[in-house]
Amino acid sequence: MALLIRGGTLVRCDAAGTVGTGDLLVLGSRIAALGAVGDAALAAARKKGPIRVIDARGCAVVPGFVQAHVHLCQVLFRGMADDLPLLEWLEKRIWPFEAAHDDASLAASAELGLLEMMLAGTTTILDMGTVHGYDVVFDACARSGIRVFGGKTMMDAGDRVPKGLRETTKASLKEADRLRDAWSGKADGRLRYAYAPRFILSCTEKLFRATAERAYAKGSDALLHSHVAEHPAERKAVKKVLGDEDIAMLRKWGFKGARTVLAHGVQLTNAEMDAVAADDTRITHCPSANLKLGSGIARVHEMKRRGIKVALGGDGAPCNNNLDPWIELRHAALLAKSRTGVTTLPAREAFELATIDGARALGIDAEVGSLEEGKRADVVVVRVDGPHVEPGGDAWSRLVYGCTSRDVTHVIADGDLVVNDRTHTRLDAERVLTRARSEAKNLVSRART
Repeated sequence: MALLIRGGTLVRCDAAGTVGTGDLLVLGSRIAALGAVGDAALAAARKKGPIRVIDARGCAVVPGFVQAHVHLCQVLFRGMADDLPLLEWLEKRIWPFEAAHDDASLAASAELGLLEMMLAGTTTILDMGTVHGYDVVFDACARSGIRVFGGKTMMDAGDRVPKGLRETTKASLKEADRLRDAWSGKADGRLRYAYAPRFILSCTEKLFRATAERAYAKGSDALLHSHVAEHPAERKAVKKVLGDEDIAMLRKWGFKGARTVLAHGVQLTNAEMDAVAADDTRITHCPSANLKLGSGIARVHEMKRRGIKVALGGDGAPCNNNLDPWIELRHAALLAKSRTGVTTLPAREAFELATIDGARALGIDAEVGSLEEGKRADVVVVRVDGPHVEPGGDAWSRLVYGCTSRDVTHVIADGDLVVNDRTHTRLDAERVLTRARSEAKNLVSRART
């Protein structure tokens, strides 16, 4: 069935920043036409079946959001790890909870996170799992309709890592390779693998080098995903253990370049940002998580000025506590202004962090991230006529400073209507919530025994 989104304000996120009233026609998984959709295009669509019409008057029509750093495995921990700095947060809460996961709780966590993100307009994610059980996460992603780069987290070092999460290097690589072979390319190509050594304090040089070799091997389409320069205490610990900064060691071990996406980068120096830019390594900005964990404010403006491809991410529910792209793009804009000045990161640039810039960071901007004919149909319809948005301002300002996730009415992912009038068409919201509440109790009970 074709979809015709009629009468909305098309915010295309193309190179020209085109904004204007028009229609958008989806045929199969692609955007077939937009703007003034002519009779010929509609006639061609009707030959393939009926056309479903979405009335978008009073709405903006925007690209699907890209969240380039999330932890679906942590969604059940929401509200259970407040008021702790990063390393204590990991050691006292997150790692024990992750070690207590079984397949049922992990699936419930993933489904809840997917439901939250997709209702808010997220159509692509880069996810870092826990050590075990990532098959159930890929399965949930496949069923939900989302586009995902994902993989198990890898942890083969660290004195404080729980026994249930600590792996040998060989076993970690073997399981990651198995997951890649089993899932990459599945769900009509929506699933791809990302090798994810957690961070430098929980992984060996051997593991980092081996995953980098795999990602950059001829014929590979895998990404590399890790954390870097997140918190002052983390940097201090890395320097004490390794005698150098984390970014320097990662670069030395091959964790750099266009297939490498590093979360945070809050503590990067000017010289380190220059090196990241020269390598074409990508950075994901997670403003809410950085604030809650007291990590600081990433210098996004300085990164972008150097040409670093910067994306946005909600990070984890226990350090945020939401996975809401609207909150992240608003925080990104406001924090940049508070740090550098009021003209920094205007609304259009902030919105692009969550759309075309996120797609660029993941290397898929030829396919998604903007509304252009021939691209994959990842499209969001969002009301811009509510009392918290009206009466003035251009489309960019309304979207960044006025709209919330509750204004999203329809979401199309790869041509499939996955959210219809605020209802997910593939995930049963009531069932997901009931299961999440039950499995969270079970998980906490296991973690305390």
